[in-house]
Amino acid sequence: MNDKEKLLLDELKSAKIPQADINETSAVLASCGDVSDTLGNPLVTHEEKKAVIAKLFPESMQKPLMSAVRSGLVEKLPEIMELYTDFLIEQEGSIRASVRYVTPLTELQQADLRKFIIEKFGKNDVSIEYIQDPDIIGGFILNAGDVEYDKSYRTSLRALRETLHGKAAELAERDTSDTHGDIISVLRTEVRDFDVRSGATETGFITRIGDGIATVRGMNAVMYGELVEFETGIRGIVQNLEENSVGVVLLGDDHGLTEGSSVIRTGKRAGVGVSDELLGRVVDALGAPIDGLGSIKAEDYFPIEREAPGVIERKPVNVPLQTGILAIDSMFPIGRGQRELIIGDRQTGKTSIALDTIINQKDKDMICIYVAIGQKSSTVAQVVNTLKKYGAMDYSIVVCASASDPAPFQYIAPYSGTAMAEYFMAKGRDVLIVYDDLSKHAVAYRAMSLLLHRPPGREAYPGDVFYLHSRLLERSSRLDDEHGGGSLTALPIIETLAGDISAYIPTNVISITDGQIFLESELFNSGLRPAVNYGLSVSRVGGAAQTKAMKKAAGNLRIDLAQFKEMEIFTQFSSELDQATTDLLDHGHMLTELLKQPLYNPLPHYEQVILLYAAQHDLFKGIPLKELREYRTELMNYIRTYGQDIIEEIEEKKVLTDDLAERIERIVTAFEE
Repeated sequence: MNDKEKLLLDELKSAKIPQADINETSAVLASCGDVSDTLGNPLVTHEEKKAVIAKLFPESMQKPLMSAVRSGLVEKLPEIMELYTDFLIEQEGSIRASVRYVTPLTELQQADLRKFIIEKFGKNDVSIEYIQDPDIIGGFILNAGDVEYDKSYRTSLRALRETLHGKAAELAERDTSDTHGDIISVLRTEVRDFDVRSGATETGFITRIGDGIATVRGMNAVMYGELVEFETGIRGIVQNLEENSVGVVLLGDDHGLTEGSSVIRTGKRAGVGVSDELLGRVVDALGAPIDGLGSIKAEDYFPIEREAPGVIERKPVNVPLQTGILAIDSMFPIGRGQRELIIGDRQTGKTSIALDTIINQKDKDMICIYVAIGQKSSTVAQVVNTLKKYGAMDYSIVVCASASDPAPFQYIAPYSGTAMAEYFMAKGRDVLIVYDDLSKHAVAYRAMSLLLHRPPGREAYPGDVFYLHSRLLERSSRLDDEHGGGSLTALPIIETLAGDISAYIPTNVISITDGQIFLESELFNSGLRPAVNYGLSVSRVGGAAQTKAMKKAAGNLRIDLAQFKEMEIFTQFSSELDQATTDLLDHGHMLTELLKQPLYNPLPHYEQVILLYAAQHDLFKGIPLKELREYRTELMNYIRTYGQDIIEEIEEKKVLTDDLAERIERIVTAFEE
């Protein structure tokens, strides 16, 4: 509430407007929409507005109404009058209550109910509204203040149905021979013990709803991020905590909800059910399966928003996470527990790098989670088919919040995926999570925030958009042995426009992550796949996330490529070159060709080490560039046949000794001969 609104509320309080005049004013404004339009129209003179007010409204309300006109608060007037009504009730020591019933209550029951409310809430007076509601089947529902006592048959029958569904599922899993008899026995027991269960829950009511956002009043103790349930059964997450109301984003269709519909607190934060059964499945942002393969039984419940592990709980990032992509593993290594950003324009191969990395984790005891945010459903289906084709779905989970889903689903999807990852990390497992992509995540959050009436800032993003991604990515870490020893590695993806990495969201995420792999459109179109820009890409973990063998084999690869690029630009107009320059250019062309890699073809660690060592020691010198791909394929087949001892030593010891290097040179020379 701003200063102008507070002044108008104070004016109502000082004038001591009777409740009857407030009700009459509210009725006029609600029934005649033209009146509000006229009073708020700047083209209508103050004299004309004063005449309208004098004709239609009670005398006690005429002065506050003119104050509202002068302050431009005509649209806010109903909310301010509602606050004034709450003030009157509090001042008078009374409370409003409503009772929904099927069979009318007797006078004795009404007297007992009134006595109960007065004793329960400590008020001197109570105003009870009785509403006949056949939909509750039987019993009654009492709403008093912010609390609801539900003693209706409808709620009890719903609880009975859920209990029977659960019992039936348990019996079906047992696979007993007399399942039919067991179900009948359970039915008899549950129905015999059936009783109308009573309980008090804190409730509120909707004051405004639209575009997937509901403004709710009455839930004074609700928490930020708490799940609330609407009377139609759909749920929402509390996002705005204001002085007299809360803003709730709906997780579903708002069909059937209107102003005045009731909302109930659940008392728990938004979260997802987690279990090992998630592996190999495609689920939505709430963890519900969408692949048609049956339900998923949850073992635990993890909140989607969780505090990141502290510094004391973490271990250094020094265990490699092999992507299988030669250019990345050699120059921009990724370690378990790291956050490496994949950034570039659309259609430059960002998702392909992430999928290659997931495919390369086969038989490496790594859980992989792919979170699709704002993607087309057909694109997600292609990703799932690719993972199935290469046998990667066995250890993977796909969380999908497609472009057709509401903004709240796209907003919570990466948090839900991280909650699933933390479940496995808590069990000591290593997890890789891909967020594809956080640009669309930021856009979804912007849409949701603007609908919640949060003030826009730079590029219309809210001021806390940095915190949106920082609290997500900070949860990626490598835990020490006392806390389970698991790790969570993140590969966030950001889409740029025309290669502009200095835009708002890209710079935000670059500053949060531990390095970035920058993919360039020009390189992609020139045939370099993956289209990694070696100058702008970086890993802030560096050699700590490489094996000693890889570190030695890669050597000065990045420096050699940088020198080659500079020399190539410098000599493109020269006709005569000296031998040293020619050798440098030939070596650079060979390295560039060697780093080209087909899609979904990750290389094992030993192959990367052998190829890099051979390239850096001029063992590929003199081979035409067109023949290099075929040559390296035949070379590796030869080594797999005759150099199995070399492969085993590289994979086992992860060290490139002088003796091993000499044996690699000998076998490459033998292949050439």
